[in-house]
Amino acid sequence: MLDITLTDSGYGQPMTKPDTDFELGSFLPYRMTVAAERLSAGLAKRYRNEFGISVAEWRVLVHVADAGAVSIREIHQRVHLEKSKASRAASHLEATGFLIKEVNGSDRRLVALKLTAKGVALMRELQTIALDYQSRLDELVAPYKSALEKALDAIMEDDF
Repeated sequence: MLDITLTDSGYGQPMTKPDTDFELGSFLPYRMTVAAERLSAGLAKRYRNEFGISVAEWRVLVHVADAGAVSIREIHQRVHLEKSKASRAASHLEATGFLIKEVNGSDRRLVALKLTAKGVALMRELQTIALDYQSRLDELVAPYKSALEKALDAIMEDDF
């Protein structure tokens, strides 16, 4: 029988679990991150398969649809999407005809993103998918929804 001992950093010492009461499975930030990733992946699968758009493109589209005209900086700040990812997503959405970029007349460095008619039509379809997904999620968490929303509000309002 083969006996394998895992070692840390290659120094030949057996790896041991730290002697603490820390349990990853009950660590709230970890659990919330995993839950958020699962929710995002489930929704992303639908709009990727049906419309060929990425998570970053979805986030840009939804934010532009919600806000009207926005800058990459605003998207970065409001939806926590890296500026480079937001910029690439916006460029792809512009190339595919879903967005237009309008340069600010007084400061040519500033660009506002706006939906085109094609983008508005896509958002109608995406919103139908999102609302269906929301309904399924509402059913799942119905007994806890009020408490969950209050907890999420408290977390999002606090500056950790």
